[in-house]
Amino acid sequence: MMTSSVNPALSQWSLDREIVMSRVIDAPRDLVFEAWSDPKHLPQWFGPKGFKVETFEIDVRVGGVWRFNMIGPDGTVYPNRMRFRRIERPSLMEMDHGVDQDDDPGMFRFTVTFAEQSNGKTVLMMRQLASSAEQRDGMIGFGAVEYGYQTLDKLAAYVGGMKK
Repeated sequence: MMTSSVNPALSQWSLDREIVMSRVIDAPRDLVFEAWSDPKHLPQWFGPKGFKVETFEIDVRVGGVWRFNMIGPDGTVYPNRMRFRRIERPSLMEMDHGVDQDDDPGMFRFTVTFAEQSNGKTVLMMRQLASSAEQRDGMIGFGAVEYGYQTLDKLAAYVGGMKK
């Protein structure tokens, strides 16, 4: 099990260590939040285009853990672990995300907010906090922003199917 973050840098937000993405999703906030917080939905859409998820353990509650492999289009396996730190239904989720190991030095904090628009759409903000500016730059160099937006595209398509 992942313990609380031992990295003190993740306890204080800093703009030079963050990556921010947002997307308007054509679905009600409750539905978008459900796609993020329900174990039967989350693995169905999470991850960049062409990636699949193989779940080993998923417990979406404060203190709960999601352990999974993200499998790339070329078959590369990326072991992941996400620990749920805060869940405020239906407006906020906060997780620590990294590889599937204890005390992962590359772990980052991940906050998702869900805001309801008057037209029934949801504004989703995804903020990632790295432990250093260098780690953030490495995440950007790896494609974190592009992959993040691909993940949000998959989420939007998935909740579109949930609406029917």
